[in-house]
Amino acid sequence: MTPANHQAPTSAPTSAPTSAPTTAPARSQPSHAPELRAAARSLGRRRFLTVTGAAAALAFSVNLPTAGTASAAELDAARLPADPFTLGVASGDPQPDSVLLWTRLAPVPYQADSGLPAERVEVSWELALDERFRRVVRRGRATAHPEFHHTVHVEVGHLAPGHVYHYRFRAGRYVSPAGRTRTAPARHSRAADLTFGVVSCQKYDQGYYTAYKHLAQEDVDVVFHLGDYLYEYAVNATGGSRAYPAGTLPAHFNHETVTLEDYRLRYALYKSDPDLRAAHAAHPFVVTWDDHETENNYADETPENGVPPEEFLIRRAAAYRAYWENMPLRRPQLPDGPDLKLYRRLHWGRLAQFDVLDTRQYRSNQAYGDGWQFPGPESEDPGRTLTGGAQERWLINGWHRSNARWNVVPQQVTFSQRYNMTTTPSKVSMDSWDGYPASRERVLAGAQAAGIENLMVLTGDVHVSYGFDIKRDFDDPDSRTLGTEIVATSITSGGNGSEKPSNWDTLMAANPHLKFFNGRRGYTTVSLGRESARADFKTVSHVGTEGAPLTTAGSFVTEAGEPGLKPA
Repeated sequence: MTPANHQAPTSAPTSAPTSAPTTAPARSQPSHAPELRAAARSLGRRRFLTVTGAAAALAFSVNLPTAGTASAAELDAARLPADPFTLGVASGDPQPDSVLLWTRLAPVPYQADSGLPAERVEVSWELALDERFRRVVRRGRATAHPEFHHTVHVEVGHLAPGHVYHYRFRAGRYVSPAGRTRTAPARHSRAADLTFGVVSCQKYDQGYYTAYKHLAQEDVDVVFHLGDYLYEYAVNATGGSRAYPAGTLPAHFNHETVTLEDYRLRYALYKSDPDLRAAHAAHPFVVTWDDHETENNYADETPENGVPPEEFLIRRAAAYRAYWENMPLRRPQLPDGPDLKLYRRLHWGRLAQFDVLDTRQYRSNQAYGDGWQFPGPESEDPGRTLTGGAQERWLINGWHRSNARWNVVPQQVTFSQRYNMTTTPSKVSMDSWDGYPASRERVLAGAQAAGIENLMVLTGDVHVSYGFDIKRDFDDPDSRTLGTEIVATSITSGGNGSEKPSNWDTLMAANPHLKFFNGRRGYTTVSLGRESARADFKTVSHVGTEGAPLTTAGSFVTEAGEPGLKPA
């Protein structure tokens, strides 16, 4: 596939824009949004400092602009001071009859107000069948509200299923880069094939997004991003491993994200990368988060650092709001205070059903203080959950109604059992499904009861590539194989990595169901057909400098009706 056309009459930033001030002082105390502070005052301190009060306060500042707020002054787009499309375009969650288009206006992306006043801006958009926009099939206008940091989410309906479309935005005299997207096949059609990319974990200051440059040129229908789109940790003025000249990045990136302003600025930093923008423009994305979009290893309302839940929920609401603003998500995913229903179901005809999970927002707290621990009564408590009861029922009930050839579950943390010792008992990760074995058992029993024959779990998080056979009993190598798990390595997180990490021999010996393990950075492509699925684990040799070539480190197939990974 030819990459989307990124030529436009306007310029976009390089991976390190320098137009913003570089001497802004780091704040020692968080400063939450004015509307949040106003809500807190109106509710009163005692009510605000409760879980319910915090949720109510944040709901005030997160809902769609009402008639009052939408009546803010309108900025004449002709007065835009510079190209507002510096952060590119994106599309997401393809449906048979509609596409979701996204952009954000940010003439000065590294500035808190993005270089725009608190006024709404009218933006026009076009959707065409050709990349030159000679055959425009839909066009319209949308409002970039200051309450949403001038982001735009356009749901374009009444489209033909299974079609490729090209899109772009216009504000004043400026035209955005062009993007390429597509609709899914008709809901009950017998789609013959589908190829998708799987990505995760893209810590900006641990390397260049070379993998995205390669992915932008892949012939894939859609990309699944499985979390850690950004990291909350401080980024210094040289961009860490990117080793920019001293003072390249503003000082306000050099502290942990806590407030809505912090998270918004961090998305601007990440989306300023040209390779990430190219991947978004080339393919529709289906996104879900893990932990770092908010805070490392948080669990529901329990933070990592021990602050009170009501304080953490304020931070969570800010993070969730910034996530929705900056991701190609539809209206049902609009956050309500510190809550955002991210789990959802997509279909690719009758070939594939995708049940996108959220394993962070509803989980029980990690057992035994988190980390790698020996399992015991606390972690094995049958009441513990990784998904929450409502999401678990939704998943299993959806399997009972599924008529798809492949049932695919994009989610965040390692699903299969993963021992890190060759002797038993072995320690396991309390942050993964191993720390919630009763939750995993309910899901596997549900898949079996629903008669799911071709189960595939997609995973991110761990910064390595794994290929697992999902066993009905992981401690019995001869037990039934229920499906496969494809774990995509990180884009940059963890640095260059190595083909065989130091624990390669141990993990391969301790886990007979582990069929592939590679520690380089990159992504995975999966091709689904009626009779088989193929996974290609693709890696780059380095991320500390740009220009690394792409290598296919391993290829495996699994046959329909006969789950289990075999070398291709």
